[in-house]
Formats: sequence, C-alpha cells, structure tokens
Amino acid sequence: MTASIPAGDRPGARQFLMRLSTSGGGPAAAVTVAAVLVALALSGVLIAATGFSPPAALHALIEGSLASPASLTSTLLYAAPLLLVAAGTCVSTRAGVFNIGQEGQVLMGAFGGAWFGLRLAIHGPGLLVMVVIGGVLGGGLWAWLSALMYRFRRVNVVVSTLLMIFLAQQLVTFAVGESWFLQESSTSAYVNPQSNPLPSSGLMGSLGHYPGLQLNLGLVIALLATVAVAVALTRTRWGFRIRMLGLNPSVARHAGVRVAALRDAALIISGAAAGLAGAVLLASPVGTNRLDPTMSNNIGWDGLLVALVARNRPALCVPVAFLFGVLSAGGDYLSSTGVPSYLVDIIESLLVLALVVPSVASGILGRRRRERLASAGAEQIQDSVEVAA
Repeated sequence: MTASIPAGDRPGARQFLMRLSTSGGGPAAAVTVAAVLVALALSGVLIAATGFSPPAALHALIEGSLASPASLTSTLLYAAPLLLVAAGTCVSTRAGVFNIGQEGQVLMGAFGGAWFGLRLAIHGPGLLVMVVIGGVLGGGLWAWLSALMYRFRRVNVVVSTLLMIFLAQQLVTFAVGESWFLQESSTSAYVNPQSNPLPSSGLMGSLGHYPGLQLNLGLVIALLATVAVAVALTRTRWGFRIRMLGLNPSVARHAGVRVAALRDAALIISGAAAGLAGAVLLASPVGTNRLDPTMSNNIGWDGLLVALVARNRPALCVPVAFLFGVLSAGGDYLSSTGVPSYLVDIIESLLVLALVVPSVASGILGRRRRERLASAGAEQIQDSVEVAA
C-alpha cells in the first residue's frame, strides 16, 4: 500500500511558519523580532503621515525610558506594578480561572491602601506595612466577590470580573467625593476628586542611588512576589494541584483536589496581587500618592497582557514587564514632545500585538498539528484493521 501525502500536509508557507513558531529557541525569537520590526515600520508610517519624524519619535521613546538613570528609574517604577499583576494572573490562568478584572482590583487595592494609610494613626514603617496589607485585602476581597458569584450563582468569572471594574470605579469616585469618606481636605471652594496624599511614613522610598539610578521598594516586592509564585507553581504540591486543575478539573476532582476551594483561592490570589500593585502605585513615586478614580491608568490591562505575552510563565513575566515599562515610560515622554497621545496609544498597541501574535499563532498552529497527527494515527489504525480483516 502506497500512502500519498495529503495536500494540507505538503511543505508550504503555513507549515514553515508552524515549525518556525513552535520549535522554540532561536526560531521563535526570530518570529517575534520580525513581528516587532513590522510593528515599528507601521508605526513609522503612521508618525510620518501625521507630520512627525519617525527617527525623532524613536529617539524620544528611548530617551524617555532607557537613555539616562532617571528615565530607567521611571521604567522600573512602571514595571513593578505590571509585574505584580502578571504574577497573580499566572496563578489564576494556570488554574483555569480567567480573571480579566485586574483593572478594578488594582483600583480597589489602592482604595484599601489609602483607607489604611489615611485613617490609621501609625508612625514609622508600620504605616507602610498597613498600606500594603490594605492593598492586598482590597484586591483580594474584590476578586473574592466574583468567586462567590460563580460558586453560588454560576456567574461566569470572565463576565463578573469585567463588570466589577466599573463598580470599583464608581465606588472610588464616590469615596473621593465625600468629605467623611476619603475626599481631599481643602479650604477652597473647589475640591479635586481625590484623597489627601499619604503621609511620608506610608510611602515607598528609594533603596539607594546607584550612579543616578533609584531602586524603589515596590520593584523589590514585585520581584519577590514573582519568585514566590514561580516556586509555588513549579516546586510545591499546591502548585501541582493548581496546574492539574487547569488542565483537567475532572481528573483533579478524582485525585482528591477540592476543586471549588482551589479555584476560589487562585482567583483571590490573582486579585490580591493586583491589589498589591494598586498599593505600590499609591505609595511609590510613579503617581501623586493620592487615591483618585483614574490612578489605575490601564495597569491592570497591561499586566494582563504581560502574562499573555509571557504565556503565564512567571519567570518570563520579568523581562516582558520591563519591556512594557519601557513602552509606558517612553510613551509618556513621546507625548511630551508633541506627538498626539492617541498616536502613542496606537504605537503601543501595535508593539503589544507584535509580541502577542507569535505566541498565539504558535498555540493555534500547534493545536492544528496535534489534530492532524491524531487524525493520521486514527487512519493508520483503521488501515491496519482493514488489512488484518
């Protein structure tokens, strides 16, 4: 019997791309680099079409993120909360729980940190500890509400966490609009919709100056949290159960895993990490150290993208979060040079797509390859049965 090669399996561009994107190492990196170059080329065309110079815009992007110790400090300040959100997202996604409400959980973490920091009469480092605890509790409790909705009413987690973002924004707007809640104290007739600044003892200061570079405590917290998540997921029995739950809940249940409790724990941990990112945003120099409804500034969404680009691997989240920090810090500087803010957003979106597309394409093409191999195996078994008959 002579087997013929199906048309779909003949070597071609599609198969070449699949091998290139799924073989890992250098080829996969080459695909990513090519996608980034295409995104940069498209960005240059858009910048030129609006009357600006692409080389000058690229220089401004680098100048605002990497060219000096001050700009690198700004990049690291942005990367810290992104890394925290991504690390928490790795936990929930590995458990098969798709939390997309990190933006609201970041905001509620900042709300909890502001409440503890402004209401507690604590002096010294103890106040900063309470700000961090308030952030963890705020984000964790907000995610816990979605866990309760799923457990008792089977409300889809994706839907509930998404809608809770808008509720968080409204709650913070109300809090900073009431003098008895968290509104700014002022003697003027007009009061901004924000809280008072945190006391100096509640702020995350610099750990030292290294040739002009300031390392903030928030970055250290983010790195330690990421290491803890990586070790827990890969080196502990709890992490094994999390991964088993994400791969096959039925098998996990038969293996004695308390599926509902573990699913809730993964979602709460994800929310608590996002809440910790909110506390870092509130207490670090990246912002004004005041609570306001817009302070999350897409950190939750960008952190979710960091985890997606890193394919939910905590170790890979570190360089990806740094890259997103470069885009955030450089984008702010680019806006200050006169480039329209909407164009900066488009450039950032193109670069994010360039980073995401290779991994998504790898997953799709790999899945199709496995399906074809399974189909080919079934055909071989059928042919063997027919020959035996």
